[in-house]
Amino acid sequence: MVLFAVSQNKLEPVSETSYVNEAILERKHLQGLLKQHIAPLGDDLMVLCDEFSNWQDSSRRIDILCLTKEAQLAVIELKRTEDGGHMELQAIRYAAMVSSMTLDQAVLAHSHYLNDDPERAKKEILEFLEFDTIEEVELSGDVRIVLAASNFSDELITSVMWLNKSGLDITCIRLKPYKLDGKVLIDATQIVPLPEAMDYTIKIREQSREKSKVKTARQEIFKKFWAQLIERSIAKKISLLANRSTSTDHWISAGIGRAGFWLSISLTEDRTRVECYISVKEGEQASLAAFKKLYDQREALEAKFGASLDWQELPGRKGCRICRDLDGGWRTPEADWPAMQDAALDTLVRLEAALRGPIQQIG
Repeated sequence: MVLFAVSQNKLEPVSETSYVNEAILERKHLQGLLKQHIAPLGDDLMVLCDEFSNWQDSSRRIDILCLTKEAQLAVIELKRTEDGGHMELQAIRYAAMVSSMTLDQAVLAHSHYLNDDPERAKKEILEFLEFDTIEEVELSGDVRIVLAASNFSDELITSVMWLNKSGLDITCIRLKPYKLDGKVLIDATQIVPLPEAMDYTIKIREQSREKSKVKTARQEIFKKFWAQLIERSIAKKISLLANRSTSTDHWISAGIGRAGFWLSISLTEDRTRVECYISVKEGEQASLAAFKKLYDQREALEAKFGASLDWQELPGRKGCRICRDLDGGWRTPEADWPAMQDAALDTLVRLEAALRGPIQQIG
């Protein structure tokens, strides 16, 4: 890839450089920058800690250990080299070593990262995963691997693509350095899986995992509950969930006709939440501005919805929420599920009807 600068109505190529030439070190500089701003490696990542080394029989260290929105651990392996070396083998070893990590251990690792503040660690993890209590959180058991380097050899890329076909979850991010007017620029580009094929790759991987992994009791509850809810929505001719399949997640989502806005139904132990979540690509302030435009119409929107709504700005988070909580959660006896599902579907339909038009009109 070549970067160009626009200068006096012409394009001028930006010079490539190297981390070695710029005296940018792997641990001191790259790792330090990325742990403060992890987004170049994935917009669904939260940093748990860096230099993780809580092993009994090894002194090896994980560059950065993260958590994904799906409560999945993510091992980040960094290299400043031009070919990546054998970093995929090292990362696989680390992934295997953390695959049995418990939630308590993850909280402890994040607490140490925050200078031994366990309450703050729990709060940040709950907010990131959008759970109310720590008891609701369960690590998925799967581990994502993210390899980041100045470039990758053909051998490494071939190995990663084969490993992904075999069910692993490995992403390669090229962090290519450039220099312009004395400043170092870094172009972060995902090269495996190709972004254009990402949805297909994830779908194939999830199908494989659904067949092979052993579900926990709670996952089985979610899978059964959502299957029944989707069946009831089809019977009621509700199109919002028409193309959805069941899931082992605690939530199920639906579109509302505009990127950055989506509807969902989620379950905790004792409540069902129906919500519209707002998180536009322009960032936190743009999401908040969109939320406030809807909030300015609160009286009319709640009148159309037929009840009051809970309007949550969620300070410090990337998005905002408009929701309605209902009685009953995943611990509710199965005999009571039909009433819960009917109430959730009715609320979802009314929320979509109230918000779809105003959302389309937001400038």
